[in-house]
Amino acid sequence: MKQYLALMLTFGISATAMAGDFPKLEGPLMGQTPPGKMAEVFAPGVISTDKWELEGVFAPGMEEFYFVTREGFERPHIIGFRMTDGVWQKFTEFRRTGEPFITSDGQTMHLAKGYRAREGDSWSETKSLGPLFDREDWGIMRLTASDAGTYVFDDYKTGDMIRISRMVGGERQPAEAMPVQFNSGKMTAHPFIAADESYLIWDSEREDGFGQSDLYISFRMPDGEWGPAINMGPTVNSDDDDFWASVTPDGKYLMFDRVVARDGDTVNVDIYWMDAGIINELRQKAMSGAE
Repeated sequence: MKQYLALMLTFGISATAMAGDFPKLEGPLMGQTPPGKMAEVFAPGVISTDKWELEGVFAPGMEEFYFVTREGFERPHIIGFRMTDGVWQKFTEFRRTGEPFITSDGQTMHLAKGYRAREGDSWSETKSLGPLFDREDWGIMRLTASDAGTYVFDDYKTGDMIRISRMVGGERQPAEAMPVQFNSGKMTAHPFIAADESYLIWDSEREDGFGQSDLYISFRMPDGEWGPAINMGPTVNSDDDDFWASVTPDGKYLMFDRVVARDGDTVNVDIYWMDAGIINELRQKAMSGAE
């Protein structure tokens, strides 16, 4: 897995992606036909082009969609679309100061060490999460949150580590390292915790992988502990980098990023998606193995 994954937040890469004029998109899911059980490109030729597009997320309600691009910008920007009367229109753009994650109530967009709060039909300026996270020695790329307020985030500055910070009695607790099944391999990053904390997806480069970086999942076991790291398999992972997964707010689709081509320092990254039923299939196997 190449170093560009760890440097995206601060520097981006030399490739660019489309962020100017978009064709008219109508209907649910940005006008896209729902995917099946094999991963496929999301909105080919519209959102996912032959350049650099990644970190696609729907907001709760599935009527807003955000993704990251560099087309027309010196630094990566987040582009936001909203569906009004069945038609999708670009309604916002702002510089990416962290990889986006929207809480299940739709009121907060986490951006690594910062966040934006919902203000009417738009978002506030970026605010700090405070001294527990705004540390110079931490390189947070992605922070996601459960409904209970648990934060899970990566850190590329101190050994490709995933950490967790819980809320106890209404107080934010200092972050701790996740167990070894998460913090193994190389380039471990981009965690996504389910709203109910029943599973966690992340990416890592490991010996049992299919290529560069693969997506892995761990489930909460009946005893409350996290289960083993499970490679999400060949319907998800390719022989190149697969990373930055999330599940849409309606629970129906798994979305993630994939490197599809390289030309020197230029990397073509696309947004992929597939039926999220793969998660329940893997959960059943994990639970059967725990019996």
